[in-house]
Amino acid sequence: MWTSAFVPLLLLLSVSAELRQDTEPRRLPPPGKLDFGYVPAGVYETVAHYEPGPIGILFQLVQGFLHIVQPNAFPQDLIVKLAKDKFGALQTEYQKVTAGAIYYEIGFLVCAAVGLLFAILLPVVGLFFCMCRCCDNCGGEMHQRQRKNADCRRGLLGTLLFSTSLVITIGVLCAYAANQNLSSQVKNIRRYVNSNMRDLHTFANDTPMQIDYLISQYATAKNKVIYDLNNIGPLLGGRIHDQLDKEVHAALDGALNMAAAMRETKEALENSSMGLEVLQEGTGKLGFNLSLVRTSINRTLSDPGCHDEKSDATTAQLCRNIRQSLSQLQISANFTRLPNVNSQLERMKAVLKMDLSIIVQKVSLDHVTIANSTDVQTLMDDIGKNISSFSKIFPVQSCLSNFTIFISHVHAKIEDHYPEIDRMDFYRWIGCITLCCMVVLVLAFNYLGLLCGTLGYDKHASPTTRGCISNTGGTMLIAGVGISFIFSWVLMGLVTIIFLAGGNMEKLVCEPFHTKEVFKVVDTPYLVHPDWKNFIPGYLYNDSDMELTAESFYSTCKDNRGIYSALRLDKVFNVSSFLNITMFTKDVVARLNSVKIDLRGIILLEAEGKQNLLDFSEAGLLEINYADYLEEVNKGVTVVDLLSFARELEAQTDLMPRGGLQMALKGHAGTLRQIHSQQIIPMEQAMTSKLNPLFPSHFSSLQNKVLAVIEAIEAAQYLISHNATHLINQETAKFTATIVGYFHQYIEWVKTALAMEVAPCKPFSNMIDTVEIVTCSFLVDSMNTFWMGLGCSTLLLLPSIILAVKLAKFYRRMETEDVYDE
Repeated sequence: MWTSAFVPLLLLLSVSAELRQDTEPRRLPPPGKLDFGYVPAGVYETVAHYEPGPIGILFQLVQGFLHIVQPNAFPQDLIVKLAKDKFGALQTEYQKVTAGAIYYEIGFLVCAAVGLLFAILLPVVGLFFCMCRCCDNCGGEMHQRQRKNADCRRGLLGTLLFSTSLVITIGVLCAYAANQNLSSQVKNIRRYVNSNMRDLHTFANDTPMQIDYLISQYATAKNKVIYDLNNIGPLLGGRIHDQLDKEVHAALDGALNMAAAMRETKEALENSSMGLEVLQEGTGKLGFNLSLVRTSINRTLSDPGCHDEKSDATTAQLCRNIRQSLSQLQISANFTRLPNVNSQLERMKAVLKMDLSIIVQKVSLDHVTIANSTDVQTLMDDIGKNISSFSKIFPVQSCLSNFTIFISHVHAKIEDHYPEIDRMDFYRWIGCITLCCMVVLVLAFNYLGLLCGTLGYDKHASPTTRGCISNTGGTMLIAGVGISFIFSWVLMGLVTIIFLAGGNMEKLVCEPFHTKEVFKVVDTPYLVHPDWKNFIPGYLYNDSDMELTAESFYSTCKDNRGIYSALRLDKVFNVSSFLNITMFTKDVVARLNSVKIDLRGIILLEAEGKQNLLDFSEAGLLEINYADYLEEVNKGVTVVDLLSFARELEAQTDLMPRGGLQMALKGHAGTLRQIHSQQIIPMEQAMTSKLNPLFPSHFSSLQNKVLAVIEAIEAAQYLISHNATHLINQETAKFTATIVGYFHQYIEWVKTALAMEVAPCKPFSNMIDTVEIVTCSFLVDSMNTFWMGLGCSTLLLLPSIILAVKLAKFYRRMETEDVYDE
């Protein structure tokens, strides 16, 4: 198979400069990076992110208040110490643990103490207040003393009570909103659970398909290897050709340039020989014609009009000038003295009987020998079978099937608890509404009392004659005070309990989760088991020293990377062992090392070609007297330009009087123009096109250039015959590395895909985030907002009681009043 693959190599390595320029053979694409495509992946639908909306402002207020109450850092060391000792430290180091706990909980304890004090003292105060009023004290006496600022005091007390009731209303509304938010979010728990379970099913269903895709992509590397081996000639040969071309191309270009110079020289000699004959023949004719013209002009100038006594002086002078200028009408260049180049032309014809360019173009790698190599298809298939055994050795399908069954079972169990969760949430909702209604009842008496007292108040009526509506308003205010005394301690007690539970949940669970301090506690070495440094690898792999923590697992899954990297499965299931190509590498190296390319039979330029170059340099071109040729060419054909002479002659003739003399001289001017067009111009063209190409400047160093070309060809020949072995070995090693590199690319792609794309474990981090959302965002935030709203309302019941008692005195009908004498 490899022998037949080298047939294109014999054609591709044909060394010819002109063929490379004109008929460049088609090159195969060079080896490059393999494209294994994208691993097919399912879409996880769970969005583990919660936006509370407008109520989030209340959540932030509560969190800010808790930060003021408890600004201390998370007690990681204390929790770790208690967890490691299984809470035994409470017995052995009771004082230290208690002190640490009190220091951390001091803010909560102070607030709880205030709440308990309120819950205990308010009923006692209410009891004494009732007893005091029964004795006509504490506002119980139905007598109101007249004061000048009574209206001002009534207005101030009414405004303060209304403002206090309004703030209490806001607190109740906040508590109600938190209660409703919790009930509405409980309904979303089912949606979160269902989406998480569907994502787990997607994870389990897509993983086998992704693994099969990884295995199937082995064919990409396999086909590329087979393709390159089948085309080893164009690929490996092309590399060798490109390296040799740097030296060989320049040498052969020099030889081909010399071949072109030979043809150009022969053409120049032929043109010079023909041009010299034309010029020598034309010179004789031109000399004879110019002699006739001079004679004719002299005869014309013998006319009596030029020298007769009756002639005009100007005409005579013009005739003398014309006669003196006739000496210029003669030939300047003497081409008859130039030797011909026939001997050099005959030598060049003999040299060109052998076409050097054809000799160069015939050079090829006809003697390249390649050792036979066997087919590697079987070896490639064996590696493919080894890779395909991956899914069989590791029971992926069965494990994921069991996992799917487990998910379905857990989902069914969770759904069984939905009715109980709804029922418990309903009872909770009823209880919270009841607590809110207690405060609302107080607010109702306060608002009704203010309304009736304000509308029924008559400033002209005396305290004993106040109207029924005004009296009813005062009675309602006193009823609100009584209800406050009855329920406020219950409200404060429940608020204190919810505050302690919700506040500690926020500070010990939710806030540390966001700062990841919870993971630091969970990942504390030897926390879960005294023999396990890290409990997850200790539990899964019985290797607790492995760097696998809860935080790293969560972070990796949060980035949606593969479960293979998240659980460090490479430590227990090394993929590289199933993709071992060591044997294949050795075999490929051995097979490619057996490829022998013998370039010693390649002759860039045969002896006859070299002799042809030497004959060219000895063709007698340097024997030609180029200086004589150049001297005659530079002289020009005639001494004077016939056109200029004819124009000057006509100009002088125009100054003569009209007559036979003038007409005869103008006829001679026309004859000169005719001689110029018929004889001078052809001779000048022959000088330009036939003789000028005979004077190339490189002829003077022709022999040195020929020797330089021969030396360059011999150097390139030495490179091919002696030094090409190293080059061939080097390029063969690179080709081998490329072939082996395809498998390394596949292995690295598989490792990367397993770590990043196969079985992305985002569902597991989504489950943790979902638990955090349900626990903190749904339950804890709503619970904390509830106790804050209800607690503020309960605290404000105390000033409400005082204001209501004082204001009721201005609305109720008194039994007695002050009487003043006139």
